[in-house]
Amino acid sequence: MDPLAGRLGMDSDGRFQIDCNAEGALFVVAHSDHTVEDFSDPSPSPDLTKLFAPRVQPPSIMLAIQVRSSLDASMFHFTRTWASYCRDGEGAAVAEAPPCHDRALLRARSPPVIRPETIPMFCSNLTLHDSSATSVLATEVFTISGDQLHALKRHCDGTSTISAVSALVWRCACVARELDPDATTRMNFPVDIRHRLTPPLPDGFFGNGVVNVFATASVKDVTSGTLASVAGRVKATTERLNDDDLLRSAVDYFEATAAEKGRRAAEDRGNLPETELRMNSWFHMPIYDTDFGWGKPLMTTRAEAVRGGWVYLLAAGGGGARVLLSLEAATLRKFEIVLRRVLASQRARM
Repeated sequence: MDPLAGRLGMDSDGRFQIDCNAEGALFVVAHSDHTVEDFSDPSPSPDLTKLFAPRVQPPSIMLAIQVRSSLDASMFHFTRTWASYCRDGEGAAVAEAPPCHDRALLRARSPPVIRPETIPMFCSNLTLHDSSATSVLATEVFTISGDQLHALKRHCDGTSTISAVSALVWRCACVARELDPDATTRMNFPVDIRHRLTPPLPDGFFGNGVVNVFATASVKDVTSGTLASVAGRVKATTERLNDDDLLRSAVDYFEATAAEKGRRAAEDRGNLPETELRMNSWFHMPIYDTDFGWGKPLMTTRAEAVRGGWVYLLAAGGGGARVLLSLEAATLRKFEIVLRRVLASQRARM
């Protein structure tokens, strides 16, 4: 876990890098008079964020512990290992594989070989913009019960939870936003490629093994076709990633543009345009049973969501799911109406 004791910075070309300088992780100890009931409302908000310890400075610190961390497979690896030692002491039986820091496993090829389809599939930019002065961004958490999720997946031809819920959210958002039927709409989502490469990355690979991909369709195809066809479009996008040469082509492209992307990422702020959504799935992430000795978490969610068009899919009790969505307030109210109507219609067909 050595990199977590370093600092995040940029090299002379403007590319993000970790300086393994052993300055150490920052462990924040804070006392609070709040009770668990004060955190009972799961809706992200600035008020909820204030209940946590303040953001640490400088931002280059790689790891600042507030019994919360950034969500990434490597961070879960660290958190679960740490929790095992907190719970069981030196005799902890750590189930996680030892961390693997072999950067050559995702090294770009020399010379690079970039396939033509790489750029539109992996490298389209998210177009962010500031919301207008008259619009108000709102965030809501919608719960899909286990029965509703089962019915939804059944009507999406038995596809995965992420494909079915993505299709549902995509359709409801397009309807709520009242988009032009002939407009083009996109859903962007990150996909873990660790086990899609040939050979797969080791279970303990400590680093970023995620790529962003885009599913694209006309608005009328999303709103008027069957929900199964929309889910199929999402599934087909992810299935294209079962191509090692295509993934290696993406790595080559990312390496060639790393400095430019690093500078742009540092400036990215704002909301997505109304034709776009970003779906982030935490549904199968190993965060719901991490036990530091106090038992499993009572609630797992974001403390604050500040970008319009961003969606988070989380697991819920009883085999259900929770959808955390940020949109303009008026659009979000319409979204809820459409969502309830679609879920009711799916349940009625069972």
